[in-house]
Amino acid sequence: MVPCRTLDTAAPLRWLRMGWTDMQRAPRLSLTYGFALMLLSVLIALFTWRFGTMALYIGLATGFVFVGPVLAVGLYSISRQLDKRLQPVLGYCLREGTHHIKELLVLGVMLLVVLLVWARAAAVVHVFFPVIAEPGLRELLPFLGIGSAVGAIFALIVFAASAFSLPFILDRKVDAITATVSSFNAVLRNKKPMALWAALIGLSVVLGFATAFVGFIVLLPLIGHATWHAYKETLDTATWPVDNVEAAN
Repeated sequence: MVPCRTLDTAAPLRWLRMGWTDMQRAPRLSLTYGFALMLLSVLIALFTWRFGTMALYIGLATGFVFVGPVLAVGLYSISRQLDKRLQPVLGYCLREGTHHIKELLVLGVMLLVVLLVWARAAAVVHVFFPVIAEPGLRELLPFLGIGSAVGAIFALIVFAASAFSLPFILDRKVDAITATVSSFNAVLRNKKPMALWAALIGLSVVLGFATAFVGFIVLLPLIGHATWHAYKETLDTATWPVDNVEAAN
């Protein structure tokens, strides 16, 4: 586990500003990744709507294990290249994604297991749903309260595990377990700023759904670039081996 720095509460707002700057410096490439992530979200939603729960599981397996991590690493790669004063290129972003495929797959499988257990727990919570024909708010409160509590626990696990682990894997020679434990530690030691960061990510997701997924084209790259700067500011990786993949610019 690598050590982490103590963050001020307003740090997430600073990360968003830096992420927006990265988008302005590489708009075409950032929006390309944003469109790909938006398309992935739409496909999972459509298959779930059309084919039900099994399609959701297949979509999660495909998205979280194979496609999502590589696309996310591409966004971090753009910011990493900009930090090195390089002109970001798509080919290098893709090479970085495939270069770290082993650890990305491990992390993706870990997140998938948590999400599938979460889905199963959500199904079990339905035993608390009222059996009367037209339940009111009073009858629904136990179901809503328990369901929200269970969901919050799993959401915290997924958020803490993934907050900094992916950019850490991209930037340094590190295994998925060490990256995940380091991410957990940093989140738990910076509860207030990370709570704000989680709320901003949640707001972005709500806005994305409210715009029929179109908003994800901009919002997901913005969050991705901001996450890179969050990692650089939070984890103290100075003594950790640097990954030596070089850009062919």
